Amino acid sequence: MIAPNLTLLTDLYQLTMAYGYWKKGMGQRESVFHLFFRRHPFKGNHTIACGLQNAIEYLKNLNFGKEDIAYLATIKSGDEKPLFSDDFLDYLLKMEFQCDVDAVPEGTLVFPHQPLLRIKGPLIQAQLIETALLNIINFSTLIATKASRIVRAAAGDTVLEFGLRRAQGPNGAISASRAAYIGGCHATSNVLAGKMYDIPVKGTHAHSWVMCFDSELEAFQTYADAMPGNCIFLVDTYDTEEGVANAIKMGQSLRKRGYEMAGIRLDSGDLSALGKLSRQMLDDAGFPNAKIVASNDLDEYRIHNLKEKDSKITVWGVGTRLATAFDEPALGGVYKLAAIRDDNQQWDYKVKLSEQAIKVSNPGILNVLRIENEDRPEADVIFNEEFPSLQHMISFSAENIRFSKDKGKLLLQPIFRKGKCIYQQPSIHDIRKRTLCQLDLFDNIENYPVGLEKELHELKNRLIATKK
Repeated sequence: MIAPNLTLLTDLYQLTMAYGYWKKGMGQRESVFHLFFRRHPFKGNHTIACGLQNAIEYLKNLNFGKEDIAYLATIKSGDEKPLFSDDFLDYLLKMEFQCDVDAVPEGTLVFPHQPLLRIKGPLIQAQLIETALLNIINFSTLIATKASRIVRAAAGDTVLEFGLRRAQGPNGAISASRAAYIGGCHATSNVLAGKMYDIPVKGTHAHSWVMCFDSELEAFQTYADAMPGNCIFLVDTYDTEEGVANAIKMGQSLRKRGYEMAGIRLDSGDLSALGKLSRQMLDDAGFPNAKIVASNDLDEYRIHNLKEKDSKITVWGVGTRLATAFDEPALGGVYKLAAIRDDNQQWDYKVKLSEQAIKVSNPGILNVLRIENEDRPEADVIFNEEFPSLQHMISFSAENIRFSKDKGKLLLQPIFRKGKCIYQQPSIHDIRKRTLCQLDLFDNIENYPVGLEKELHELKNRLIATKK
C-alpha cells in the first residue's frame, strides 16, 4: 500500500461509536469480532483468502498522529460544536494497539461464515479497525478468487495479469496485482507491484509502437534490434494475417542472429479463428515453439470457450475483468461482534439477527477445524474455543456429521498478541503455491461439508430464541 499510516482510513461512525464507548467507560472492555463473508463470489464454489500481509502492515502502523488529531478536532456535530472532546482526542493520541489477531493464512481455500480474521481486545480498538480491515481483505480476497477461476479455466496455460490501466486507482491496481499472483497468475504487467512484492513482470509492446513507424515490418525490426531476446510481436494493428507474416520474417531474421522469436500477440477479432490461422502459419514457417498470446476482455468464461474451440492460444493476458472483478466488483465481507465481557468478566455471547437466515451471525470465540483424512480435507467445523467438547457438526445442509478432532487442523493462526506481530510472513511465491495446492486438494468443492459444531449450533439457537 502506498500510504504507510492508514489509521484515518475509517468510516466516521467507527469514531463516533468509539467516543460513545469511551464516555460510557466501556472502551477497554474485552470483545471479540469476526471478519467473514456470507456467500462465494461469482456464483462459484470456492474463495481464496487474501490480503493478510496488507492488513498486518496496516495494524503495525496503527496510531493517531498529531496531524490526525488536529483534523479530528475540526469535525463538527450538528450544533456546530466540536464532535469530539479534547480528552477523547488526547486518549486517541496516546492509544497503542493491544489486540490479539488470528487469521487464516493467505492462499487458503475458505467458505462462507468462516472467520477469516478474529479480533480480540479492547472494544474501542476492535471497533476502530473494522472499516480498513474490510477494505483490505474484501478486495484482495475477491481478486485472488477471480484469478484462481481464470487460472483453472486456462488449465495449465500461462496467465498474465494486465489490469493496471483499468484498475480502481493506484492502490487498487497494486493490491489487484498482488492478489492475482496469489490466485495463481504467473506474472503481472505492473512494474511497481513487481518491485514491491517480487512478482514476475511481463510485457510486449502496444499498437502505438507499430503506428509510430512507416510500416509494420519496420516497427517489428526496430523492436527486435532493441531487445532481440524479448520479441513477442503484436500483430493486429492493421491486418492480422499480414502481421503474422511480418512477425515470421522477423523471426527468421532473429534466428540468423542467434535469437528465437518468443511469439505473437492477438488483441482483437475472432481469437479462435486467428489463433488457429497463426498457429498454422508459424508451424509452416518453422516456428512451432513460438507462443500465441491473447488479450482483449478475457475472463474465465471466454478462456474456457476458446479452449473448447482449440484456439491454439497458450498464453492469456487478462486485464479489466480480473483487476476490477468486472462481473461482481465487491465481496460481501462483514465484521460482526460475537462476544464481550460482562461486568463479572464472563463472556456475554452476541448474535446479530435478521429476517434473512444468511445474515444471522455466529456467537462465540470462533475458530475453524479442517478435518482431514490422509491430508485431504473432508469437512470444516466452525466451533467456539470456549467449548472443550468437539465431536459432532451440524452442517449447513442440516446433516449431523461425527468427526475426530485429532484429525483436524486449525485454520486461524496467531498473528498479533497484545498488539505485537508474532507471525512469520511467508513469501508471496509460497502463498501462491498454497493456493494452487489447495485447489488441487479440493477436488469435490461443490459438496464439501461445512457447518457449526453441535454445542455452538445449540448456543446460537438459544440466543436467537431469547432475542425474538
